[in-house]
Amino acid sequence: MSAQDSIPYQRMFPDGICRVTDTFYTKTVQFQDINYQLSQNEDKTAIFEGWSDFLNYFDSSIRFQLSFLNLSTAQDGYARSIVIPLRADKFNDVRDEYSEMLQNQLAKGNNGLTKTKYLTFGIDADSIKAAKPRLERIEMDVINNFKRLGVACSPMNGIERLHLLHGIFHMDGQTPFRFSWDWLAPSGLSTKDFIAPSSFEFKNGRMFRMGKMFGAVSFLQILAPELNDRMLADFLDMESSQIVSLHIQSVDQISAIKTVKRKITDLDRAKIEEQKKAVRAGYDMDIIPSDLATYGTEAKKLLQDLQSRNERMFLVTFLVVNTADSQRQLDNNVFQASSIAQKYNCQLTRLDFQQEEGLMSSLPLGRNQIEIQRGLTTSSTAIFVPFTTQVRP
Repeated sequence: MSAQDSIPYQRMFPDGICRVTDTFYTKTVQFQDINYQLSQNEDKTAIFEGWSDFLNYFDSSIRFQLSFLNLSTAQDGYARSIVIPLRADKFNDVRDEYSEMLQNQLAKGNNGLTKTKYLTFGIDADSIKAAKPRLERIEMDVINNFKRLGVACSPMNGIERLHLLHGIFHMDGQTPFRFSWDWLAPSGLSTKDFIAPSSFEFKNGRMFRMGKMFGAVSFLQILAPELNDRMLADFLDMESSQIVSLHIQSVDQISAIKTVKRKITDLDRAKIEEQKKAVRAGYDMDIIPSDLATYGTEAKKLLQDLQSRNERMFLVTFLVVNTADSQRQLDNNVFQASSIAQKYNCQLTRLDFQQEEGLMSSLPLGRNQIEIQRGLTTSSTAIFVPFTTQVRP
């Protein structure tokens, strides 16, 4: 099996639509940052509410994925780009001094990391012809929703999506991306041949090799009763190559309400059973296991939120891909990410023998192969605010 066979899509079209499976098609929009973490509380609340409304736009027929990429860039390329060429005048010593200052800033800077954010959305359709108009309509809505939040964004065409995938597969920055649609027919190659790494290796159940890079995929177990809007920002502040990916699927509102009602009925039934046991044993029937009381209260609160507040249910899969040049550095990066999760009463758990599925699910293709989902309401999902701090040029 070749490296190309592992890449989980069938065909990329020039307009940016990707046929991922026989019946699943996706598009990607790149979006920029806004100042959320530095905003006043009032502005934070407005952004949070706007982001919650944005999430509620996605109905159960649309699957979507948020991708946050911190990728190493070729340092020598950057170094060359900031050298100021000399001229035949009296100011070359100033140019030299300024170039040197920029080089020093680069050396002390962000470890040559480029940080980018993407939203990929997908629908089921019988053909590209059926998928295209609906995807374009969703894309317009997504762009308008970002505009309402004051977020700059742009849809990606086929070459841009391929360039992005190439960047993920060549994090070492050694191989430049070269591609033209005109090359496909004469060469008999597919788009995957222009983006695939030299090799994938998934021998070890808890890590992988991609070309010369070492990597590990973990999933976030959301254990905390209250989530914090700083958690995602802290992951994105890590100064190492990584991909953070959230797969989000809206649950049909009627189904969600029925499920919660069923759960409340089950809990009430268990409560009655416990009370009967208490009476038979001569205990006070009001003394029931605390878990039952807690879950019952939480379930009723959730039902109230779904029925009377602007809340929906979402299934969320949160994946983190850490990468490094060596196994030792990889272990350090994974440890740092785990510490961030623990700080917020969550747990980052390595995927056992699912590293390939985890890596492929972290590509901005919209396909989730990891069936580890956590049900969250709109406001609990929105707490992973995808905006941190805008860097002014």
